[in-house]
Amino acid sequence: MLIAVAGALIISTSAPLVRLSGVSPATSAFFRCLYAVPPLLAMAIAERRRHGPLPARPRNLAWVAGVLFALDLLFWHHAISYVGAGLATVLGNLQVFLVAFGAWLVFKERPTRNLMIATPVVFCGVVLISGLFDSAAYGANPLLGVVFGLATSIAYAAYLLLVKGGSGGPGRTGGLLAHSTAVAALVIAVLSPFSGGADFVPTWPAHGWLLLLALGPQVLGWTLITYTLPRQPAALISLLLLVQPMTTMTISAIILSERPSALQLAGCAVIVLGVLYGSRSGGGGRARGTRAEDLDRVGDLGKAVL
Repeated sequence: MLIAVAGALIISTSAPLVRLSGVSPATSAFFRCLYAVPPLLAMAIAERRRHGPLPARPRNLAWVAGVLFALDLLFWHHAISYVGAGLATVLGNLQVFLVAFGAWLVFKERPTRNLMIATPVVFCGVVLISGLFDSAAYGANPLLGVVFGLATSIAYAAYLLLVKGGSGGPGRTGGLLAHSTAVAALVIAVLSPFSGGADFVPTWPAHGWLLLLALGPQVLGWTLITYTLPRQPAALISLLLLVQPMTTMTISAIILSERPSALQLAGCAVIVLGVLYGSRSGGGGRARGTRAEDLDRVGDLGKAVL
């Protein structure tokens, strides 16, 4: 649990570091992956020596996850530029609902009653953040920021499911992240012309922030999260969803002087309380299977995505 919370706290610095770099969304997304590949590759080589080559199934799932992670980063970094680091991080953490309803669609597992009740409440919070009814809304384009934030949640939910399903057994964290991060960097470079363009020439101090982003949240933070994903219960996932956005909101307010409007802050509170309520166990859901059964189902979802 401490490892998982530490990973979430480290990842919560991602959006502020993106803002501090001052580069375009495609540039920050590309270099946070590129700079992370060498240390992740070193981890993967060490794991290969201890455990042998990464099996084909988790490797293939990691490649698909890399494509989804690239989309997640591109969408999210655009959301940061439109609605700010704090609000974009809150919006990017709606995947608990998307995962639940995706499982309903793919596995015929009905969401809990609490989750069904919380869903419309949470999306009322999303509307408040969008600034539709708020002339004082923070952000260059809050409505567009919400659109990119929702797209982020979709890609992020699919990514987490694939990483969880493609764990490949103990001691495979570095290999999975190395594969998915390298693929993400390649996909971002290919999609760069369609997402505002990336500047591939490093400049200072922007790339100092991007290097810190890569080594901190991308390598250390995601290594801790990926290590805990196959091991943690659903309650801990919900806890992580609350730790990351609230920490990012605090950091953004202190370092970046971001000041969301009263209605936007109310929207954040609605989302956090909705996620907390919706993630509680309640009636209406099917009994949880064993860990092996859960991973098999997630692997089946990965095949469906592929």
